[in-house]
Amino acid sequence: MTDFGDYIIYADESGDHSLRHIDDTYPVFVLCLCLFRKSHYIQRIVPRIQSLKFSWFGHDDVILHERDIRKRTAPFEFLNRLDAYESFMSELSSILAAARIAIVASVIDKRRLKDEYLFHDNPYHLALGFCIESVFQFLEKRGQEDKITHFIFERRGAKEDKDLELEFRRTTGGQNTMAKKLTNFEIRFVDKKANSAGMQLADLTARPIGLRVMRPTQPNRAFDIIAKKLVSSSGKKGTKALGLFP
Repeated sequence: MTDFGDYIIYADESGDHSLRHIDDTYPVFVLCLCLFRKSHYIQRIVPRIQSLKFSWFGHDDVILHERDIRKRTAPFEFLNRLDAYESFMSELSSILAAARIAIVASVIDKRRLKDEYLFHDNPYHLALGFCIESVFQFLEKRGQEDKITHFIFERRGAKEDKDLELEFRRTTGGQNTMAKKLTNFEIRFVDKKANSAGMQLADLTARPIGLRVMRPTQPNRAFDIIAKKLVSSSGKKGTKALGLFP
């Protein structure tokens, strides 16, 4: 029998990784990896997400997409009512708060990367390298480093997915600061329509992290929950656990 690990990792990003056109209102790129212990994911997280969907929509064919919720577009138009918004967000926040997730995140200020560094590496690749190494350190401390662990990324397009997979395999093949081959790490791509609870929770965490780095004094209820789940290779929690570059 294949020796699968106890954890599964869902990834999402916020912002784009282009250095050609930088949005001054959101000039950062965030890569966020959410690490779930499979037993907790199956027994606690998935049922609570399903319960929320049936309660608010009457079915579970709904994707909890951060942008749609924030913009209150279909099927979240009902959030334009203040009472509904407060109630829904409170329930969603309680699910995120109760979820036993370890979050590894990297935030890249694209303006500084473009202006101050001679060699402009792909922000996605920079973030991916940091996150993969931090995940390895996390798993190693839990005796999981030799077990097969899957990284689940959302499909973005044939070229983008191919480039990401090549970078993932380059990094796990030994081209990392640890000079270590991480042969038990596997990458998979899924469509958003797969309606994965793990992908949706990852989607809800990425932007609040970027906003906290950009506007540290601005109230950020989502980040207040996320901050307690951020981890680094050293095991520290809080904003210092973020991989900030440059």
